[in-house]
Amino acid sequence: MTDTIYAGIATSTGDGRAGGRVQTDDGLLDLSLAIPKEMGGPGGATNPEQLFAAGWAACFHSALKAVAAQQKTTLASSTVVAEVGVQRTPEGGFGLSATLRIELSDIEQSAADELVEAAHAMCPYSNATRGNISVVFEVKAV
Repeated sequence: MTDTIYAGIATSTGDGRAGGRVQTDDGLLDLSLAIPKEMGGPGGATNPEQLFAAGWAACFHSALKAVAAQQKTTLASSTVVAEVGVQRTPEGGFGLSATLRIELSDIEQSAADELVEAAHAMCPYSNATRGNISVVFEVKAV
């Protein structure tokens, strides 16, 4: 790998996902954490899966826009929804899965599929998770 361009730095304190806090070094992100109700917790605060989903959705959307610009493809509008799921592993731990729902307007389905494939090759989150977790893409051209 080449030299690092940027490093995001965040610190978790307290009890981690079970009532702790997460804060970035610049203070722009400062959140309480809670285990979701669906996992037996109290809910009422964000959780690591939501943070991962938000980061991946934003990063993938940026990669999609960059690829479209490189290919001189105009996107009238676009959205990326990332859903990050937690599953139990056979070994007793936990694993992740993801579904990315991409909606692009004023584009043919085949062109939309090609853009998503190219964005998946560019996006750092996609590259980090490739081969590690199940990822499903739902691409809708409208």
